This record gives sequence, structure tokens and C-alpha cells, in this order.
Amino acid sequence: MNKSNLTAVILSGGQSTRMQGKDKGLILFNNNPLISYVFNEITGKVDSILVSANRNIDLYQEFGTVIKDNTSGFQGPLAGVSAAMEVTQTKYLLVLPCDSPFVKGVLIDRLEEAMESRGCDICVANDGEKMQPVFALVKSSLKDDLLTFLNTGERKLRAWYESNETYQVDFSDYKDMFININSNKDLDRYI
Repeated sequence: MNKSNLTAVILSGGQSTRMQGKDKGLILFNNNPLISYVFNEITGKVDSILVSANRNIDLYQEFGTVIKDNTSGFQGPLAGVSAAMEVTQTKYLLVLPCDSPFVKGVLIDRLEEAMESRGCDICVANDGEKMQPVFALVKSSLKDDLLTFLNTGERKLRAWYESNETYQVDFSDYKDMFININSNKDLDRYI
């Protein structure tokens, strides 16, 4: 697998209820927008970067091609994944959240290795205790499968993964990579 086979989508379309509705990807963390940490880590390692966002479109364009959910309202991360799969031209889609400033390039390497060796449809990170569903590598050929799943009214990433051939990749040695900033308390704790 090489970068020409890989598109990334950074999920930035949530409501941010625990941040009083502030757009999480644009919240400053050590003087930089949260999304910039993920963007900087994957730049040069993927063919292209998409940003799934439902507001502040002009600001997010600095970090990639902005796509909007193809469903109304805030339908969750699967809606962003679906929108990304509609436009991606590569064989694989790397899914990442905008609010995880400690992500490392090893994530891409291990997910790719597992995808190649296991031959599965989806590889998702596991921190040693639980699945981390917004850190995944997905075959783009699952586009229609995902649309069918969304049309049932289901919105959970985990449930969609379980309906496909999915392998959980061990990242217990990189647990801190999955720390996400969900509240002002988290901001204060990790700065």
C-alpha cells in the first residue's frame, strides 16, 4: 500500500455539545487549531485530505477539501465517512477525528500493515482496552454498503464495523494517541 491508494478524512462535523457548541476542530490547543495536529501528522502520508465539516467551511479549507454530510442535521461520524466515500478516488479511506492532537504516524503504518496481512474490509484501532472507532482504515468499495446501512436509520460506527469483516489493531503501546479534547476541562488538563 502506498500513499497514492489512500485518502484521509478528518471528521470535524460534530455539534460539540460538551464544548458549548464551539467548533472543536478550530479550538486552539497550544496556540494551534486542534485539527492542525492531525493534518500535520498525515500530510505527505496520504494522496489527499478531506475535511468533513458542517460549518466554518472557509476556515477548514486550509486543511483539505471540505465535504459536507449528505444527510440533514448532525447525523454523526458515519455521515462524514459516507460523504467522504462518495468523493474519494483511492482504494482506501483513512478515518480520523479532528480533536486528537496526539495522533502519530504509526497509526497509518499499523493499520496499513494489518489491512494487507489480514485482507479484511476495515481495520480499526484498539487501545488495548476498547475499540477506537474514529481511527480506522476502510476499503472505499464499501460505499454502497455504508449507504444501505445508513438508510436503516442506524448511526453507530461500531455497528457498521461489526456488519463487515473488521479487524481490531492493537495500539496498547500508544494509548495516549487516542486522547481527545472533548471539554474545557480536557483543554486545561493537556495543555
